Amino acid sequence: MSIVLDLLQAIPNWHLVGLFIAGMVAFIISTISGGGGAMLLIPVTSWMLGAAVAPPVINSATFMSNASRLYLFWHDIDWSLTKYYVPSATVGAWLAALVFSRLDADWIQLLVGVFLVSTIFQYKFGKVSKTFDMPKAGFIPLGFFIAFMSTLVGGLGPILNPFYMNAGLEKETLIATKTANSFFVGIIQISGYTFFGALTAKLWLYAFVLGLGAIIGNVIGKRFLAGMSIGQFRVMLLILMVISGLIMIIRNIDMLL
Repeated sequence: MSIVLDLLQAIPNWHLVGLFIAGMVAFIISTISGGGGAMLLIPVTSWMLGAAVAPPVINSATFMSNASRLYLFWHDIDWSLTKYYVPSATVGAWLAALVFSRLDADWIQLLVGVFLVSTIFQYKFGKVSKTFDMPKAGFIPLGFFIAFMSTLVGGLGPILNPFYMNAGLEKETLIATKTANSFFVGIIQISGYTFFGALTAKLWLYAFVLGLGAIIGNVIGKRFLAGMSIGQFRVMLLILMVISGLIMIIRNIDMLL
């Protein structure tokens, strides 16, 4: 307890308030638009805490958020898809935690950003529900790749949305299944960060405050989601993907130049 009190005295109050508000706002948006809360937090968390420590803080807070969202959307989970995604994703997350501090992942985010912006054209501005048939077995390699990359950069959630949509998932089912997959991968991410020394007591406190905000954001966002039609949800999904993509492109072009 004394360690926590000492940390609270050493951390500026505006950091804690800012992280709480950022977590709440990001996960309200995330819940009503199919994910992306972690990605929305990357710029804010990197600015407040530093880019080097943002990924473990964001992924730890997202794990807390996913625990609450798992409870809220439990009955909507497509477990038949989860069994394909999770095993390979856990392997990818563990390997990424091992190389976390040794790889420059800016170019990865740049490519992901371009892909996300292109989805608005792929889905004809929300007028079509899917652009290709996504077999459930395809989530095996996809799980490994996304878990590996998200562990390195702190969040690639929106890149999964087109694949879930093309597997036939919509609204609550999409959010619930994506949350279940992320929750189980999050266990491995946090274990890996901790095992390899990337999570200190101070970073745990940051993640806890960010996670509390995210939990409240989930509850508020679920209320908004209940009143949305599938068409409205699809449009919100595309808007989030395009905005996330533009943020990643602009941010990483500046870093690479």
